[in-house]
Amino acid sequence: MSANIDTKQLIACQQCDALYDKPELKQGQSVKCIRCGSTIAERKVDSIERSFNWSLAGLFFLVPAILLPIMGVTLAGQYHHASLLDCILVLIDRGFFMIAILVFLFAIAVPIVRLFGAFYITYSFKFNKLKPSLLHFLRAFHHLDNWAMLNVFMLGIVVSMYKLLDDTDLSVNMGLFAFILWLISSTMASAALDQDYIWQRLEDEFVD
Repeated sequence: MSANIDTKQLIACQQCDALYDKPELKQGQSVKCIRCGSTIAERKVDSIERSFNWSLAGLFFLVPAILLPIMGVTLAGQYHHASLLDCILVLIDRGFFMIAILVFLFAIAVPIVRLFGAFYITYSFKFNKLKPSLLHFLRAFHHLDNWAMLNVFMLGIVVSMYKLLDDTDLSVNMGLFAFILWLISSTMASAALDQDYIWQRLEDEFVD
């Protein structure tokens, strides 16, 4: 004799694949797996509002982070400075087309799309403008999580500054501060976004 199991009411641990009944959580609550101890579900506090504000801040810092000079170098009496966009243009000018494309995609294009995506999703929830198309949009947004590499580019900037300190006079420009704030805002917008809650809300709204 077989029993019908409603899989929508089950949740799996991402670490050990143990199945549990889907819990009803309030803000700030979380549930841990009794087998491996990892968190299998949590409800973030004020997720929509916090992610909306962080994504808005990220969009504000976006333009100065890309266009303002990140650092300046004085060598043999000559001063040069470079922005994030300048770095890509130099790579193109020197024939490193593939590297330029990768830097543009992972340090500019994907982070911008993720920020606009987080802003659009949270805006739709904040002002109750939910549409069925949000389900498809959220699926695409979810796949971008592992492709934003602002932190990798930031590490490259730090390593470059460390190597240049002994040989040149190095100055830090406003573009670096804007880039750091953009990185923080982008990271926090993603971290504050409660995707489980958003998925559940959209499925309850539009999925039979």
